Amino acid sequence: MVNSMELPKKIYLTEYGGNYERYVDAVYEVFERDFIRHRAMFGSHGLRMKYHPEFQGRAYTFYHMTHKGEVESERLPDLRRCECMPWARPSVENVESWELKFWRQSRQRSDNRVCICLERNDGVVDVDYFVILEVRNDYVLLWTAFVSEWEHQTKKKLREYEEWKLSAGQCIVTPDDLICSIQLEIKARSGR
Repeated sequence: MVNSMELPKKIYLTEYGGNYERYVDAVYEVFERDFIRHRAMFGSHGLRMKYHPEFQGRAYTFYHMTHKGEVESERLPDLRRCECMPWARPSVENVESWELKFWRQSRQRSDNRVCICLERNDGVVDVDYFVILEVRNDYVLLWTAFVSEWEHQTKKKLREYEEWKLSAGQCIVTPDDLICSIQLEIKARSGR
């Protein structure tokens, strides 16, 4: 579990007098600082992101990291995701030094995802924050991030980690090990 002193402070809507527009501008400023003006690194791999289709004049990845829902065109703002935006970059960049769990995920649309789990107690409640990356042939995309809403959601993810670690993840120790193994598989499938 990560020490609260190591994480940046969350951003709360109340700090902006409940003005959602000002609040989202502030959250985007953190996103822009951490992922657009400065390239975040997962191991030695710089993260890219989806800019298009833009959402309200902002990078599409920001939309994914601050909204939730299964249907893309119907996603709703998620204040808990917004509050934790300052945690995204440190979670990705400190996987090894904070000894965070990270693993390969397979989903319906892609089996080239990486999940990073930040487990933290905020003094009142346990907060589990997940950052998802998408590995491509020769780069890595920042895909989304979210706060676990239910204990069973966290347990399911951690069970997924344990199963992966006992099988394919046995030899994976670093972020670079994982990215390289996924990219090798992608290249083998495409015949490159």
